[in-house]
Amino acid sequence: MTRPLSLAESLNGALADLMEDDPSVVLIGQDIGRLGGVFRVTKGLQNRFGAGRVRDAILAESAIVGQAIGMALSGLKPVCEIQFDGFVYLAMNQIVTQAARMTTRWNDQIALNLVVRVPVGGGIRAVEHHSESNEALFAHIPGLHVAYPSCPADAAAMLKYSCGLGSPVIFFEPKRLYFNRKQQPRLGTESDSPAGARIVRRGSDITVVGFGALLEEVLMAADRLADRVDAEVIDLRWIAPMDTDTVLESVTRTGRLLVVHEAVKFGGIGAEVVATVAERGGHRLKAAPRRLAPPRQVYPPADYENDYLIDVSDIVSAIEEMCG
Repeated sequence: MTRPLSLAESLNGALADLMEDDPSVVLIGQDIGRLGGVFRVTKGLQNRFGAGRVRDAILAESAIVGQAIGMALSGLKPVCEIQFDGFVYLAMNQIVTQAARMTTRWNDQIALNLVVRVPVGGGIRAVEHHSESNEALFAHIPGLHVAYPSCPADAAAMLKYSCGLGSPVIFFEPKRLYFNRKQQPRLGTESDSPAGARIVRRGSDITVVGFGALLEEVLMAADRLADRVDAEVIDLRWIAPMDTDTVLESVTRTGRLLVVHEAVKFGGIGAEVVATVAERGGHRLKAAPRRLAPPRQVYPPADYENDYLIDVSDIVSAIEEMCG
């Protein structure tokens, strides 16, 4: 029996496949070569493909992304690694004012194949700037695609798709899934589009939308309530552009909507999903839509993160209140 791949192993395999099939794919980041990255996602790739294609960078995120933009403009397909989510702010100028606008600046006559991989989220008892969830910042920027997979197999497919998209992709990788081999059962259905959302559990009483690591807790909560509430679970997969049609179709069937995410509630992805459903499908709702997410406060020290993060019991309580 073959053991299931972890997220780190799945991404490593996807990068190896990409580099084997396409010599224009190059990797750049801090300690990604000999060390294999902080989370070992690039383990063994420098030995296999050489230091010219798996490049250790200086300690400067702005330089990493800036170099990668230049590589992309010259016809390469760079995949950057930012060591931790909180460090990506140092490259915001390059991402927002350069990468996101580059193709439009050239009247869409050029492609910019660029992927910026960002380990994201908490749950690993990390120090300050190592547990943030900042996906909403990038989702707001036109010109960027934002990917946020929730399981190893999906992550590999989404990464391969991202490398040839022709537009810059911020690719979030949930840290607490990197070495986790256990996964809640999911439907094997495919989305209509490589960038579409996916229904991973069918239900009739309420639609629960999530993404990333927290989708595991959403599925656990749905199973815990299965004898009294039939919850349908949707994995958004892509934060921008966002597939809200799948959400709307589900809400039309269930009449209720709960959106769960790890980032702070205020100004988050949940607000966008709820607003879209209210505008386009409010007449289908049997109850007010709801968001479940942490409060707007700085991520706490490791000893207190369990009190801050959303857990299974929080999701169970919210579903029970909405369906009671």
